[in-house]
Amino acid sequence: MSRIPLTFQSGRTRLAATLDAAPGATGVLLVTGGNEVRAGAFSGQAQMAARIARAGFPVFRFDRSGTGDSDGENAGFEGSRADIEAALLTFRTMVPAMTRVVGLGNCDAASALMLAGGAGCDALVLSNPWTIDSRPANVANEAPAGEAQAPEAVRARYLAKLKDPREIARLLRGGVDLRKLIGGLKQAARTAPPPSSLAEAMRQGIEPFAGEVTFLIATADRTGQLFESRWGKDDPRIRRCAEASHAFVEPHARDWLFDQVLAVVRG
Repeated sequence: MSRIPLTFQSGRTRLAATLDAAPGATGVLLVTGGNEVRAGAFSGQAQMAARIARAGFPVFRFDRSGTGDSDGENAGFEGSRADIEAALLTFRTMVPAMTRVVGLGNCDAASALMLAGGAGCDALVLSNPWTIDSRPANVANEAPAGEAQAPEAVRARYLAKLKDPREIARLLRGGVDLRKLIGGLKQAARTAPPPSSLAEAMRQGIEPFAGEVTFLIATADRTGQLFESRWGKDDPRIRRCAEASHAFVEPHARDWLFDQVLAVVRG
């Protein structure tokens, strides 16, 4: 395995990228979410790329316009289609023996791939897609605490608290903010989260895609929970990782994510 830094053009804009070379005929185009650089938070994406390459499959990562080492203006995930397509073209040019490309994205990177109808990839792995009608605000790209949460997730959290003797004791001691408790109970009573025009646009974008699509959901992540509520939990393409956070940082979650991606890559 070798790691090659490079630049390529998206229109008139110079973008920075990294290729983790490997001999496999299937490659992974790793699309970065939020305003993260191509290495990912705490180098998580760089580590994942190296791991996939060691398994024998090339990986291409890039900084989209206006982020990291790339030039241009940051148009957000909704304006990133041209960058993704240019990255894919460069990837195919650099690895001419490659016959299949799997697009991999987390959070709004998954949303970007869906809005772009796959952007030319042959298969997609989409984790915790962003469905809130506003841009991710924080580094981890997780839904802010003030955003709507899936009612079933709220109910599950309160049920877990009611089963915990320490939480019951805290309630009896007056250690619980009753206003927050009442607000949470009202949210739990709702039958569905607010409608999302973004989710509908994502659905329309991905509908014509003929390749394999796999959704990966971290069950402890509010963004993933909202996606399931707005998309539909009965979609057979959904895979779930229990007790995993948004970026799959837990050791068991990192291994699970790698195994899921590799299963799609190997076909």
